[in-house]
Amino acid sequence: MSAMAKKAKNFKKSKTGVYVSLASTAFGAISVAKQARLARNDHDTLRLIDAAVSAAAIVTGLAILYRELKRLGDDDVLLG
Repeated sequence: MSAMAKKAKNFKKSKTGVYVSLASTAFGAISVAKQARLARNDHDTLRLIDAAVSAAAIVTGLAILYRELKRLGDDDVLLG
């Protein structure tokens, strides 16, 4: 494994990496909210179900990232 690959792997498990993942997942939530709004306006049940499943995946992803952040021992006041 190259030095660059090791650096990238370690970044993913760092606090900064977890924060970047949280931010990118939150931006995904914006897209899902737009998708759900459009599906509701169009009365498209299938797209609405797809948006709900995507939202559930985002919530699960955020929960996993939150757990990882707590595991890293972050002393952030907001996390408690």
